[in-house]
Amino acid sequence: MARFLKILLGVGALFAIIVATAWASLALWHRAPETFWLNGAASAAFAILGVATAAAWFGAKRRGALLLFGLGFAAVSLWWGAIRPPAIADWAPDVARQVTGSVEGDILTLESVRNFDWRRDDDFTERWETRSYDLSKLRTLDLFMSYWAGPEMAHTIVSFGFEGGERLAWSVEVRRRRGGAFSPVADLFKSNALVIVAADERDVVRVRSNVRGEDVQIYRLRTPPDQTRAILLEYVSDANALAARPKFYNSLTTNCTTTVVKMARAAGGALPFDWRLIVNGYLPDYLYEQGALDVRLPLARVRELAHIADRARSANASPEFSELIRVGAPSP
Repeated sequence: MARFLKILLGVGALFAIIVATAWASLALWHRAPETFWLNGAASAAFAILGVATAAAWFGAKRRGALLLFGLGFAAVSLWWGAIRPPAIADWAPDVARQVTGSVEGDILTLESVRNFDWRRDDDFTERWETRSYDLSKLRTLDLFMSYWAGPEMAHTIVSFGFEGGERLAWSVEVRRRRGGAFSPVADLFKSNALVIVAADERDVVRVRSNVRGEDVQIYRLRTPPDQTRAILLEYVSDANALAARPKFYNSLTTNCTTTVVKMARAAGGALPFDWRLIVNGYLPDYLYEQGALDVRLPLARVRELAHIADRARSANASPEFSELIRVGAPSP
């Protein structure tokens, strides 16, 4: 038994060295000094150190190799911890501003609500607006899923509906620099900042359905009025906090879905952890099981009716865009 435990401990330590080597090498590749050759040299040097340490694990010089590896990993970790997201940069126009808000009584006032008129992905009219909303007229909460890379992953947008038909959509996004792009791998390594966008649905939904040609689906949610209000106020609180102290986007831990889940939990929503909160393309299945969607219909039928592509193209820039894309969508 003692020999078995020793072997198990050795295998575990070797695995930890391999994982630490992979992480540090990728971190250096994506973040250190930002030139191809220096990044490659730093990444390759740490990879060689890790491979040498793993090889030495089976020899007499194991302790010395472990000490050198530990010092190297500690140096990378200290450097990594010192990296902070920029507050000011040459941001892409659609993520150039971070929304902020304030509440007086039932009136929510938001600064920098995005209301772009999109013609193409690189051709648009910029509009940033100050808008006010009466929280006493808050009625609905809807989830948009925009599938851009197959059925496994989607971008999520949460939209609040008010009496009279007004909609307020929130999108947690990568704050790209001008000319930059989202990368699921690079954005695991502090490549881009995080931004919370509040927008008109004709902007943030239509750009995905009509301009980029993504498969956008709408899921109308069953949420108590007090929880709907609490989730909206969590968005405002997180947006204000982000404006005061920038954070990095992370493809796994701080993305469009995990941030929404955190807000919902903070507002009192019971959302048990599930793998579909990470592989978020299957989030509607999870919400259906939790009773948050219209369970009077089979899930397959709910998904079929959720697609808005045809309705969105027909509505296009109509002032009735939000109402028209909801026609036929199941509502609990």
